[in-house]
Amino acid sequence: MGVLVCAGAIMSCSFGVAPSVLDVLPDTGVVCPTPAATIMDFLPMVNIPTFGMCMSLANPEVASATAAALGVLTPMPCIPVTTSPWIAGAPTVLLAGQPALDDLSTCICDWGGVIVIEDPGQFQTLVE
Repeated sequence: MGVLVCAGAIMSCSFGVAPSVLDVLPDTGVVCPTPAATIMDFLPMVNIPTFGMCMSLANPEVASATAAALGVLTPMPCIPVTTSPWIAGAPTVLLAGQPALDDLSTCICDWGGVIVIEDPGQFQTLVE
């Protein structure tokens, strides 16, 4: 059983250098005390902002900068590329027709990063 994720939740990326805050648009009509998230809240720079710097060699900017530095890993600014919804969610709890996002869900960046929820933004509402 997971905890319902709301706007303001703290996320981290396995290739990012800093945590980030989930932005959720108030389109579900559910608040907890801020808008509740669904698995469809995965849009880069809309829902998932930058994680500071990216250290993934799958990111062309990082690969190019690392090659220019003769193989020394050179992080570059993070611009998330999330093209698919959060994985799993809470399929038995629907918000505006979509599964609710729980704190056990992950989202994959096309550069190989795994985005996880560190703090769901609230701890009172559980979802299954």
